[in-house]
Amino acid sequence: MLRTPALVAIAIGALLLTPVPASAAPTAEPPQGMVDAMERDLGISQDQAIKRLANEAHGNATAPDLAKQLGDSYAGAWYEGPEGTFVVGTVKSSDSRAIRRAGAQARVVARSLAQLNGAKEGLDKAARPSSSVHSWGVSPQDNAIVVAASDASAAQAWIASAGVDPASVKIVASAEQPKPLADIRGGDAYYIPAAGYRCSVGFAARRNSDNALGFTTAGHCGDVGQATNGANQQAQGTFRVSSFPGDDYAWVETNSSWTAPGVVNGYSAGILPVRGQTVTQPQGSICRSGSTTQWHCGTVTSLGQTVNYPEGTVSGLTRTTVCAEGGDSGGAFITNDQAQGMTSGGSGNCTSGGTTYFQPLAEILNRGYTLVLAGGGPNPPTGCAAYNEKFTASISSGQNQYHPNNSYYYSSASGTHAGCLDGPAGVDFDLYLQKWNGSSWATVATSSGSGPDESTTYNGTSGYYRYRVHAYSGSGSYTIGLNRP
Repeated sequence: MLRTPALVAIAIGALLLTPVPASAAPTAEPPQGMVDAMERDLGISQDQAIKRLANEAHGNATAPDLAKQLGDSYAGAWYEGPEGTFVVGTVKSSDSRAIRRAGAQARVVARSLAQLNGAKEGLDKAARPSSSVHSWGVSPQDNAIVVAASDASAAQAWIASAGVDPASVKIVASAEQPKPLADIRGGDAYYIPAAGYRCSVGFAARRNSDNALGFTTAGHCGDVGQATNGANQQAQGTFRVSSFPGDDYAWVETNSSWTAPGVVNGYSAGILPVRGQTVTQPQGSICRSGSTTQWHCGTVTSLGQTVNYPEGTVSGLTRTTVCAEGGDSGGAFITNDQAQGMTSGGSGNCTSGGTTYFQPLAEILNRGYTLVLAGGGPNPPTGCAAYNEKFTASISSGQNQYHPNNSYYYSSASGTHAGCLDGPAGVDFDLYLQKWNGSSWATVATSSGSGPDESTTYNGTSGYYRYRVHAYSGSGSYTIGLNRP
């Protein structure tokens, strides 16, 4: 395993060619260094880069809500063209109107995203293929599972042995030989003295259980218990979590000498703030920065890739066209100001180009960690100020929390029950009011938009009530406010 310097990435969102609501545009002008790198690496103009960033910001924010709305017919989202036209797939032509209303171009395809994910799961469960099969994953833009292999016949035999419908699979020729690229600003170098190599910082993150500070990185960079030194060669921290292969994430707890401004070192692009974690969609532009190769850009090829490293397979990675070199592991990928993940591995170099995979950030955050945001976060949101009762808590993606204080309340009078949820930027949290019907909790009011903030009102009779907060995607601290009759 090659372990030398490491890298960071900055993913940059994409949108459409049609007019977009003003709210879809980024809240600030993108850093000039980011625009310059996109112009250089993507072969587009500065005007196209700026439009692409705005389009991707809209598309990345809209895709989760459309996925909810379309349900089983949803076939994924991606971007096309130099300005990043936002495209959404569906297996039902009747969905096209709703997709266009959301500011996207509709594409009717043969297979839903759920069907493709099921086929990909079949490949993941099959016996590990030969080393000539390099990676595989869902490609919404191809409406297929794309298998990258240097030996097509070996790939076909493996697909057949897995019992997966060959019509749902596309085999592409690949000269890759993916390997981990191993060697508190995202992208800065850090060292593992006992192992004699270095990697790069991903993102500052706190452990939810005790608010301890640390940073994310690649799992193959170090084992639990190994000490690290920072770029200044001073004592820095200790690996507390590490998973590789299978996954490729780790969390290093730092000592009291380190602080976290919630930024990524973009080198030529400057110091870049981290303000959330909205996932960029396929064909969205993405940049990375690392201690070996510094700042480079490309596009996301596909999500949910399984990569066949010499040490074993790693699932759930994102495949990109960004170049990287040995030692660029662990560094941050970020879309505009939205954190994406940590560099895992790849092939090629930054002279001739190549392919790089990153471990999505949510994988480690969902295990009890919260991203540190620019400005010193994370802090519980301070909304819902007008409500009589307020509670703060943290939640990980896919989990539920109940209030007040993991319990319920009794209302002896009829009247209005009002609830407010204020979550951090870049997540999708939902709010439900439930009433006890004598045998189970029944939902009587729902607020389930695509963002972090929700509110409900319900005129009800006396009885027992509770609020359920559900993290549909993303993790972090939140505030819930409630008024009782």
